[in-house]
Amino acid sequence: MPEPYDVITMGRIGVDLYPLDIGVPLARVETFGKFLGGSPTNVAVAAARLGRRTAVITRTGRDAFGDYLHQELQGFGVDDRWVTEVEEYPTPVTFCEIFPPDDFPLYFYRQPKAPDLEIHPPELDLDAVRDARIFWMTGTGLSAEPSRAATLAALRARSESARSENAAPEPRTATVFDLDWRPMFWDGGDHSSVAPARYREALAHATVAVGNIDECEIATGEREPHAAARALLAAGVELAVVKQGPKGVLAVHRDGSTADVPPLPVEVVNGLGAGDAFGGALCHGLLAGWDIARIMRYANAAGAIVASRIACSSAMPFPDEVERALAEGAVTESIAAGPSGAGS
Repeated sequence: MPEPYDVITMGRIGVDLYPLDIGVPLARVETFGKFLGGSPTNVAVAAARLGRRTAVITRTGRDAFGDYLHQELQGFGVDDRWVTEVEEYPTPVTFCEIFPPDDFPLYFYRQPKAPDLEIHPPELDLDAVRDARIFWMTGTGLSAEPSRAATLAALRARSESARSENAAPEPRTATVFDLDWRPMFWDGGDHSSVAPARYREALAHATVAVGNIDECEIATGEREPHAAARALLAAGVELAVVKQGPKGVLAVHRDGSTADVPPLPVEVVNGLGAGDAFGGALCHGLLAGWDIARIMRYANAAGAIVASRIACSSAMPFPDEVERALAEGAVTESIAAGPSGAGS
């Protein structure tokens, strides 16, 4: 029997075309960098950078950008065996504008439909999903069929197997729901009438929920961090992680343990990949069996490092960089620059 993956993520993938000109409107940008993108894919990259065996379940177009994404995944050490092609739709492209410290507009080109929303339940390797130590899915995967049915099928396989007497001898670590609220992907946008119900359905199968204040509100109706955390626990998860931006992160476990961790000081260049780095580091800490305060400090540091760099996937930190940031109490210029100028 093949060895289980440390982390399998499922959902968005695409090409990020990010400006290399900072503080310039998109209409005036002249130079772009091309990067692997898509939140759950970046989480797999982040966890791989920290030494974990990872894979991603997603789909691309049958085009040159799809070929590029396979190339990048392989280069980052992420297994791409479940990244398949869709004939009908092009690989998505995402642009952004970079206005530090906190304005990073995103422009998604996912029309007429993104291939990653064409994941079908029969195509899933449910044995691998069941056995993975961590399975990570996102709210975007619930926004359209057949992706919604496939995502819920994967979640049900995890939760049903956990209840079975024949569960794997090495217990799974977590089933993580990244709340990942992107209203532009949902019918009705910010006023979607179906999103809250779909979120509640998924939460019933997850053991960890991660989201910012807006995302927690979609999932629970609550915006106050402690109230949102309590509502996520009541919805079925064991660990609720509420990201609060410049106020840090709150984590509350069903066993009563709590961590309220301030952010690590950083000169922000591009904040878009910070949450994905946080996610990969969260997986790493959960797999290591750390207490939640240590996990949150480590994940905060990983996120801050990526916020100090332009890119997302290629900016994901290595373990020594995270440890340096924690030891120095901030993301310094030398850490931001990375081992080979990643911050330049």
